Amino acid sequence: MKKSGIISAVLSTVISVQSVTCIKSEALPKQNGTMRDITTMELVRDMGIGINLGNTFEACGDWIADVDKQWGNGVLEPVDYETAWGSPVITREMIQGMADEGFGVVRVPVAWSNIMGEGYKISEAYDERIHEVVDWIIDADMYCIINIHWDNGWVNTFPDNKEECMKRYETMWTQIADSFKDYGDYLMFESQNEELGWESVWNPWGSTAGKAESYGLVNEINQKFVDVVRNSGGNNPERHLLISGYNTGFDRTCDPLFKMPQDPANRMAVSVHYYTPAGFAILEDEDAEWAKARATWGTDDDLRELSEQMDMMKTGFIDKGIPVIIGEYGCPTKGKDPDSVRLFLSSVCRAAYERQLCPVLWSTPGGHYDRDACKLADQKLKTLFNEICDSSAKHGNTEEKVEGDVNGDGEFGISDIVLLQKWLLAIPGTKLADWKAGDLCKDDVLDAFDLCVMRERLV
Repeated sequence: MKKSGIISAVLSTVISVQSVTCIKSEALPKQNGTMRDITTMELVRDMGIGINLGNTFEACGDWIADVDKQWGNGVLEPVDYETAWGSPVITREMIQGMADEGFGVVRVPVAWSNIMGEGYKISEAYDERIHEVVDWIIDADMYCIINIHWDNGWVNTFPDNKEECMKRYETMWTQIADSFKDYGDYLMFESQNEELGWESVWNPWGSTAGKAESYGLVNEINQKFVDVVRNSGGNNPERHLLISGYNTGFDRTCDPLFKMPQDPANRMAVSVHYYTPAGFAILEDEDAEWAKARATWGTDDDLRELSEQMDMMKTGFIDKGIPVIIGEYGCPTKGKDPDSVRLFLSSVCRAAYERQLCPVLWSTPGGHYDRDACKLADQKLKTLFNEICDSSAKHGNTEEKVEGDVNGDGEFGISDIVLLQKWLLAIPGTKLADWKAGDLCKDDVLDAFDLCVMRERLV
């Protein structure tokens, strides 16, 4: 059969099927559960640079219930926690503003124990609110990361109450994984925040006594996370996962005692945080026993330290084929020289991104991202960020797209038409590498009309 005959046969098959429906923008591959055939390294690189929705859904504390009893209606709701640490109620516009500023991924820290029922039953209302925000993030063409964050500190009791804590951890992740099982690969799960690692077991500033035990427990918890997610339903056997490093410290995570879990899907990245030097990146304007507050940053020693730290992660993980996400980096603005803040944030972002690490800015209400104006508070910083990761290209991917290349092989041909046919017919296991390449009508609808255009172009 001639090429044109093959194409006509394929096209007629698609158009004759009555069950084919147009795929509207609200049901594009990101939202309909598509898991692309890409590595975690490719996915993390596609994220570009990111931002945290900090001090919002991880807000917690018994005092919140006391305030509600005194001033509220006596019935706790998700909004009581969402706004407890100073955040306004999150809106779609706030999320869209993050995308408009050039961010490609939003990390959403969550305290799932808020309004929790007996047996560690996660609140349906809290779960629904997280779903809403996750949907907004994905709708805005960004990736989303959700985790179990500090969560009132119960993870800190693991060494003394391991059996019950592991039960709680497994029960919570079983529910979270099941609730989000049908999301595509624009949603990533992160095992925990930065609490995995216990000074009560091993004092990093003392002897090595207890070190192996503490690392062993960290590794065990991360393995439990992978096992729970992989044994759940939907897309979770293939979901890309983010593994918390030891206290998310660069040096501690690069220690040989830290082990990445065994994963049958081989779809994992490691999570670390960067707040170095602490005197500038953590303290505001008062000294602490462990560091002196600094108002400025940018000396030769500062830049050398940054380079060495980033090289450590590149050598320890990237060069071994393990993707890295810096889930948090940042600094306060109080007591800081504005130019130094701008230099620090842009320098960390650049040093990470140039080494293939994905940097995710820590931002809280009143911080680097203005939630009222829906843009970065420092527009000069935005310019610097955009220079690092060109926000005019999709998440920093500047490679030219080939129109019609839905299978992602860099060419447009009959195989793309056959693949799109199968996808429109909802044949199980059919995956598109790039749906936008197939939207030749430029109407945010992927349907048989695009297939018609494909045919005309190939003939």
